[in-house]
Amino acid sequence: MNVIESTALGKRYRRTWALRDCTLDIPGGHIVALVGPNGAGKTTLLTMAVGLTRPTEGGVTVLGGVPAGSPDALEGIAFVAQDAPLYRNLPVADMLRVARNLNRCWDQRRADDRLDRLGIPPRQQVGDLSGGQKAQLALTIALARRPGLLVLDEPLAALDPVAREDFMASVVEAAREDDLSVVLSSHVLAELERVATYLIVLAGGQVQVAGSVKELLASHGAGLEEIALRHLRAGVPTTSGTDTAR
Repeated sequence: MNVIESTALGKRYRRTWALRDCTLDIPGGHIVALVGPNGAGKTTLLTMAVGLTRPTEGGVTVLGGVPAGSPDALEGIAFVAQDAPLYRNLPVADMLRVARNLNRCWDQRRADDRLDRLGIPPRQQVGDLSGGQKAQLALTIALARRPGLLVLDEPLAALDPVAREDFMASVVEAAREDDLSVVLSSHVLAELERVATYLIVLAGGQVQVAGSVKELLASHGAGLEEIALRHLRAGVPTTSGTDTAR
């Protein structure tokens, strides 16, 4: 099953194309690294996949053919943006209550257990949490929804190295325990290299390379970061194996 599938997908803002002619199949069961420079179209692709933005042209489906933005799609996807919508003046426990009331599917025990293991006090105000704790709280809210697909847009950008490592360890653990597919955008290639099983490189609003990490490593004879940089510099679309991207 493809967790995200797009056909000739494009998004234009006035005269500028943020993403254009993007045809892409992202298979389930992976931790997908979506990488590219600022302005490459990463956020545009993800916001269309989760239903926050409508395409200018083309189409996108999720979770095996469900139209993006439909009620079924929204139930099955959890999205964490770089600036997670957390209310600074609320205690953590109240932030969870707000999230619970906004979501039809909610696992309170999952949320409480995660925060307990992370040592995040339920009575502490969200605004007093560290950057790493806020990221973990946003991730906890996403996982309590019990999604089939977790989409994370630049979650590492504001974190220090220790918090980045802890956050990525939490993502890997959740993917394993919950049988969860993950799509994670970032330009911090070093952090993604240790955990990603599938790589997509975006540049100039178009896919430059897409494929499983194992196949790409075997065919390129280089590390993941070098592969990504090579295609970002070349700007020539390629594919790996039977994966389609253009």
